[in-house]
Amino acid sequence: MESNKIETLLEKYFRGETSIAEENQLRDYFSSPNVSPNLEQYKPIFGYLALAKEQNFEQEIVLKSKKRNLAWLSIAASVVVLLGIGTYSYFNYYNINQNQDLGTYDDPEIAFRETQKALSMLSTHLNTGIESVQYVQEYENSKNLIFKQQ
Repeated sequence: MESNKIETLLEKYFRGETSIAEENQLRDYFSSPNVSPNLEQYKPIFGYLALAKEQNFEQEIVLKSKKRNLAWLSIAASVVVLLGIGTYSYFNYYNINQNQDLGTYDDPEIAFRETQKALSMLSTHLNTGIESVQYVQEYENSKNLIFKQQ
């Protein structure tokens, strides 16, 4: 009779449906010396669980402080940032000085030609803007004609 009960408990155990009390019954049964021969194959499973329960970890765990590593990491990051700023300044110093040329010319003829180019470009863009305004003016005239007739 007890063998049938244990077999049903084993089926429930392997399906994951047992309660803690039923698992304790199984553990007690398989740790006792009178286990039926057809259930001997399950004895190592429950024997291991009892053995694992008795094991204690006795080695001391040393926790390292992460504060020191964080300090070195922040120093290294600061050095990298300073090196980056220094490298950027070093390579762009000459470009800044070259951009200080404000369009001044020593030769009056070259200055005159450059002034003519700039004024020509300004005139072209100004004429384009005036053409757009003329379209708006024609639209206004057409609108006035339509609304006056009604």
